[in-house]
Amino acid sequence: MEEKFDVLNESGEFTGEVASREECHKKGLWHRAVYAFIIDDNKNVLLQKRSSTKKLWPNMWDVTVGGHVDSGEFGRQALIREVKEELGIEINDDDIKYLVGSTSINEQGDIINKHYNECYLITRNIDISDIKVQKEEVSEVKYFSKEELLKRIANNYEGLTNKIGAWNFLKRILEKYY
Repeated sequence: MEEKFDVLNESGEFTGEVASREECHKKGLWHRAVYAFIIDDNKNVLLQKRSSTKKLWPNMWDVTVGGHVDSGEFGRQALIREVKEELGIEINDDDIKYLVGSTSINEQGDIINKHYNECYLITRNIDISDIKVQKEEVSEVKYFSKEELLKRIANNYEGLTNKIGAWNFLKRILEKYY
């Protein structure tokens, strides 16, 4: 089934238009996305490695979970759906904490990705053996220590996707709260 997204204007307001993923990325239409970091009690951050078949950032370490917000969907609903799809984990509204909204523009090849992002935090201990990855999206999951992630961020985002805003939010979270 083809994904459909609500199209936004440059101010983040709904236009009333709905477009396919392909159309949004081809024309550079603004649309919504969500992502989250899962942090356990030991201050380790669970990240996913993107599948080798992904058009953007294949084989790169990425946020724990993320994806587009479908037309008519709220961000929190999209996040709960994405966690189930990508990691096979059930979460509910009480598990997630909204952190910040931002915009991002990523252009690679013929893809123009213009997002209004919602960033969330999930503080939960998840056993990696309980995770069932969506192979089309994710090739691997791994916990990273606070120190290792801060080092990668400081070292020009070594091995991480080019989602600079997301990594800078994570850096702030780790330095301020962990």
